[in-house]
Formats: sequence, C-alpha cells, structure tokens
Amino acid sequence: MNWNNKKVLITGISGFVGSYLTKELLNRGANVFGFDRKVKKSDIFGFKTDNLNITEGNLLDKKSLEDVLNNDFDFIFHLAAQPFIPKSFENPKETYEINGMGTLNLLDSIVSKNLNSKVIFASSSDEYGLVFSSKQQYLDAKNKYGNIFPEPVSFPELPVSENNPLRPMSPYAVSKVYGDFLMRNYYHAYGLDTVVSRSFSHEGPGRGEMFVTSVITNQINQYKKGLIDNISIGNVNAFRDWSHIEDIINGYLLLAEKGLSGDVYNQGSMRTNSILTYILLSLESLGYEIYKIISINNNKTIYNPTEEDNTKIFGLDFYKTKLDKLMINKEINFNFDDKGVIVFTNFGKVKIIFDASKFRVADVPILLADNRKIKKLGFKVNYSIKNIINDQLNYL
Repeated sequence: MNWNNKKVLITGISGFVGSYLTKELLNRGANVFGFDRKVKKSDIFGFKTDNLNITEGNLLDKKSLEDVLNNDFDFIFHLAAQPFIPKSFENPKETYEINGMGTLNLLDSIVSKNLNSKVIFASSSDEYGLVFSSKQQYLDAKNKYGNIFPEPVSFPELPVSENNPLRPMSPYAVSKVYGDFLMRNYYHAYGLDTVVSRSFSHEGPGRGEMFVTSVITNQINQYKKGLIDNISIGNVNAFRDWSHIEDIINGYLLLAEKGLSGDVYNQGSMRTNSILTYILLSLESLGYEIYKIISINNNKTIYNPTEEDNTKIFGLDFYKTKLDKLMINKEINFNFDDKGVIVFTNFGKVKIIFDASKFRVADVPILLADNRKIKKLGFKVNYSIKNIINDQLNYL
C-alpha cells in the first residue's frame, strides 16, 4: 500500500512501539499525528519530523481526544497503555483506567465524530495467560489454583492460535481482554473498522529498562565491564515467544492494509525460548563460551546447554537450545530453592542469582504464537532470537 500523504494517528507515540512505528510511517511518506502525555518531537529519538504533529492529551480526558479527532484520519494505531505487568499488580486501578476506560473513551469519541478511520488495537498475548503445554502442567496448575477456567479440551494448547481460551494472569492482561472485546463490540454495534493485534513479546534496541530482556542485557553489559559481579533475575523457567520490534512494526502496517475488520490476529515468531536461554545466549553474544551450568543448590547440571536442538516440539520446527528442550519436557527446571545457577565459561564462572523480589505473584509459564493467520496476509519473520539479543546488547 502507498502510505504517501495518509493521515495516521498514533496514541502512545512516545512509547517503544510508537517510536518505531512513527519512524517507519514517516519514511513511507505518511502524515503522522501523535497523541501522548507531555511529549515533544525531541522525545521521538532520531527522526525527521517534517510530517509529524504531536498533541498533548490523556485518554481519560475525552475533550483532548475529541480535539485531536477533529482530523479525519485514515488510520488510528491505538498503542497507548500502562504496559508493565508488575506495575499492574501494584496499581490495578490505574492500569484498568488507562487501558480499559482509555480505550472506551477513544472508541466513543470516534463514534461521536462519525469517523471512518481504520483502528488497529495493540492488544497482547498475555490475554491467553495460562496456556498448558502438557497434562502434567495442567494438573500442577489445578493443584496450585484449585480451579481452571476455561478447562482445557486437549493437550498441548500450543502453538497458541487466536481461538485459544483466554486465561489472563495479571491486571494488565485483564485490561487488554477488555480492550480487545471493546474493539469487536464497536465493530458489531457501530460498524467501526477495527482490527485487534495480539502481539507476543517484542524486543529490540530501546526496549524499556524494566522489561525482562532489557534487565538481562543491561546486566550482562555491566557484568562484561566489571561493574557488577553477578546476574540477578526472577523466574528463569518462563518461556516466551520473542519477536524483533521491526517484525512487529511490519505486522502492524500489514494489518492496517489487509487486516479483516472485526478480526483478531496473533503477531509472533512461532518459536519459544526460556528466560535462562536468553541469559545464556546474551553471554555468548559477548564472547563467553558456555561449557555447563550447575544450580547453586541441588546440583542440577547441564553440559553444553546452548547447543541447538533440532527435534520437533508441539509439532513445530523452531530454534531452541538443549536447555529449552529439557525444560519443556520437564526433565529439568530451576526453582527458587536452587538459589541460582553457576555458568562455566572460557572467562571463568558467571553467577546467576534468583531474586525473590523479581518473581511475579502469578506468572504465565509458556507462550508460543501460532502466526499462520497473519502469514496468510504476507507476514514474515526476518529476525532470529540471536539478532534480537545482539541488537539489544549493542544499543547505546
């Protein structure tokens, strides 16, 4: 599609995704309007800004929304949100108001202005929440929580398609379910042209420092420079489908062009890797050769943990390590009782410490996107997990 002179509104323009999306749209000749709280053009790093207009406003202030919507936009990318899951546990009311009521205010304002804009909503894979990779994992969860709803129909529930049950595990995830359903409700009730993107984890240069991949890469850079003497982390058993931000941006633009109104699309890489693997691959990216890992307590040992494993899992071929395979198959895991992991490398031992304060109240054990629906529109995954890690480590 030719984006030249298209009028595009981006809510949350100064955020991680908003910054990359703005740059790409400007490069394609679009006239970009931003809606954000207390933001200036200088906050959008490194862009030419000839065709960029920014309005200061708040999703909870309907007047500021209606003022910016006096423009008749071709597309609206609704990215603005409180996105940090730990913060959503600390302040669920704020998260609900921004992500839930803010989205409702935007949709109401679009209806009141009688706009024909196509709205692409940035939802989240966290909507799926508690996804079961095996019957044993389900039984463990049942024992922990007492009840699971909706009950699984079959095992595994992976890869996660758009039809998977929603079992959100955080106030943030619940707020995104609300926004997701609002988008489709306003499509059915008012005929709005809305498309929902359930994006799985997306990373890259400039990712917020509080997110786990940045927590990892920032610490490893500091460790390499001798500024710290260990890596501190929470739950290393969690598996995530990590995409490069550039792949996700291309997905958003594709949904704007070809996404079916009233529909939902997963965006992800169709691979899954553990947080511990992310740490180890980050060390390798900086020149550490890894021979083995041993837990500080309980003597759990894996030789050559980053060796690539080529066996199919969940019926899929995707990049994973020997460590990932063992963890997915429940042959090994690392609990808080293990205290941490010692990594044996060509530069000596690297200590990874498990920090109780970094464990979530309720966590999602594994996510793996089924991205075949968006692939039918032409979506491609161009970046590997190692590309993502290298880009994050080299970001200044």
